[in-house]
Amino acid sequence: MLTLSLVTFALACLPLFITTLNFATMRVVRDRSYPPIQVPVSVLIPMRNEERNARACLEAASASVGLADLSISVLDDNSTDRTGEIAQSIPGIRVLSGKPLEAGWLGKNFAAHQLSESSTGEYLVFIDADVRLHPQAINSAITLMDSLGWSYISPYPRQIAKSLIEKLMQPLLQWSFMSSLPLRLAERFHHESMVVANGQFLIIKRDAYVAAGGHAAIRASVLDDLELARTLTRHGFYGGVADGSEVANCRMYTNRAELFEGYRKSLWTAFGGALGASGVAVFLAITGVLPLILCATSQPFFLAAYLAIVVSRILAGIKSRSSIRYSPVHALSIVLFIYLLATSFWQHANGQLTWRGRKITTHG
Repeated sequence: MLTLSLVTFALACLPLFITTLNFATMRVVRDRSYPPIQVPVSVLIPMRNEERNARACLEAASASVGLADLSISVLDDNSTDRTGEIAQSIPGIRVLSGKPLEAGWLGKNFAAHQLSESSTGEYLVFIDADVRLHPQAINSAITLMDSLGWSYISPYPRQIAKSLIEKLMQPLLQWSFMSSLPLRLAERFHHESMVVANGQFLIIKRDAYVAAGGHAAIRASVLDDLELARTLTRHGFYGGVADGSEVANCRMYTNRAELFEGYRKSLWTAFGGALGASGVAVFLAITGVLPLILCATSQPFFLAAYLAIVVSRILAGIKSRSSIRYSPVHALSIVLFIYLLATSFWQHANGQLTWRGRKITTHG
């Protein structure tokens, strides 16, 4: 039992070490004023049945400052609600009607592709409809990207969680990459296996986007943001993730059904297949569930292991300005995550995965 407790503690200290390193060194997009961006900037927003988000998203994007030549385009992706009507009612917004989904494409990728083809900006700013940008967000992100010589930047928005299931699950998003990948090291090595990106708010230089094939190169990818960043890296265009919690926020899901569907649609492909997913699940169980179960034994290293994981969660939450209240029940979050991971594989194998009313037919 002593050996097991020591191994568990050692494994739990690894995420804590990486999180601490990223807490101290992660790039940050600051909510402050910088000189105006003089070249054209295109904000591209795919929307499908987003009437609850459309107005707030577009009004926030329209309030952007520090951009001499800004255009905002929405693609109404065959919505069956008032998304298009709302978008057209907001001055200065260009609204495109999406083509019927073509074979071999996933919906969001096809929508982003259509938007990119109709845009003229030297910077392409892809945002999701549930993202709310601060006025300085785009200017500040581009300024940081250019200062680093990057071709793309992915400012990670603050994740808003209101319901219990959101508070349990959503903090795992930023904790997952902050606890597993030393971001400054990833920047130095420029390897696609170390790429992190978030499609909620993603800025790419047009020349890099076109040279890498754009969304056409990842037309069937469920993890479109990650695969697009990997494609850019393979073509010699480098960038990275940054803390964008000062300049953007996002509430991805509003209830259990949405959250479960959202996680399941992509978890089956997130870790390179069943073997990789099994390894991740085992590691998360050993470091985040087993120590709590065995805390009652006489081995204090089980408690120390669990505390190490909880502290890593707290650090990630503080850095990303997300809730830390549910960090002590990390074990419950991990149990739910493993359940969603397993059922994602099950639903994928049985052709049951859906998103936004469309069946996901891609194969892994």
